[in-house]
Amino acid sequence: MPEPITPPSLPVTWRPRKPRIVAYGSAAVIVLGSVIMAVFIAEPFKLPDRVAIVAFGCAVAFVLHMLGRVRVEADDEGVTIVNAARTHRYSWPEILEVTLLVGDPWPRIDTSDGRTTGAMGIQGSEKDRAARATAELEALIRERGEAREK
Repeated sequence: MPEPITPPSLPVTWRPRKPRIVAYGSAAVIVLGSVIMAVFIAEPFKLPDRVAIVAFGCAVAFVLHMLGRVRVEADDEGVTIVNAARTHRYSWPEILEVTLLVGDPWPRIDTSDGRTTGAMGIQGSEKDRAARATAELEALIRERGEAREK
């Protein structure tokens, strides 16, 4: 039987490690590449074309930033889930359960209103870190929420 996880002290933030490195590293390479391309592109391209190349690189970098900023934050009032496109805020009594099944990309958080929200800030691809973070979040839910004991 696995040893019980003690809840971490609050506030706590869980962020993926490798996906952030990939997202922000790729964004930097794309922006740098678009600037270099705009400077050294052949003569038929004028200033508006060059600006558009850099703007496109910055737009791609913004999308990568949206993917790199994902996180799950827990504080005394509840949990904030920052996903790529949307942020969710739940108080402790609203959260019923968190589950991370083998092969899932991230944990699912079930709430009292019947909704299920994916927590992209805990990446299932980081197997041991994801299992630990999910267990810590579950321990916090058991301690602070109205979730039933297992």
